[in-house]
Amino acid sequence: MGRAVVKALAADGLRVVGLDVKPAKGCLVCDIADPVAVAKTVRKIGRVDVLVNNAGILSNNKAQATTPEEWHRVLAANLDGAFYLSRAVIPGMKKRRWGRIVNTCSLAAKTGGLTAGTAYATSKGALTSLTFSLARELASFGVTVNGISPAYVNTPMVSEQLTAAQRKAVLAQIPVGRFCEPEEFAHVVRFLVHPLAGFITGEIVDLNGGVIMD
Repeated sequence: MGRAVVKALAADGLRVVGLDVKPAKGCLVCDIADPVAVAKTVRKIGRVDVLVNNAGILSNNKAQATTPEEWHRVLAANLDGAFYLSRAVIPGMKKRRWGRIVNTCSLAAKTGGLTAGTAYATSKGALTSLTFSLARELASFGVTVNGISPAYVNTPMVSEQLTAAQRKAVLAQIPVGRFCEPEEFAHVVRFLVHPLAGFITGEIVDLNGGVIMD
């Protein structure tokens, strides 16, 4: 999903910088759960007009099987990182009176996790609330904050972390009959960061093939 977003935004003429906790081609190494590392990395990057908070890890364990360590690890990656990165870029966006923040939320925030575990579903629900809070705070500065709530994107999180039986069961619940492609996710990001999307803020865009219609 991240690679698809990088490719799409670069094609639109943006200078794109990726972050990854491990060395990766075209990315800066940064542990986004570490606020000191985040602040240092953002200073190194310089001006940031668009922030896409897409980092995340999956946990399939339900409450009783979720250890305190797993709970904190999942929330650190899925929620804390988005908060620290947003906090680091907000001053510049407010000063320039323009900016776009897009958070990768999840269908799990609404369903409690059809296959995802307690920590994951909770982290995505909290990320949705963070989206609303930042959108309210920053609207008057010309900064929009929105989320995308995908369901079962065709990535290793689905192909490797769900069993064949789980994938079959999930597909049976998706009216369009297939998984989402990363490029479809990236297309929604492109829309939300476009200058003409400036009247959309505090919105969570469902990208779930009709699993939930509201």
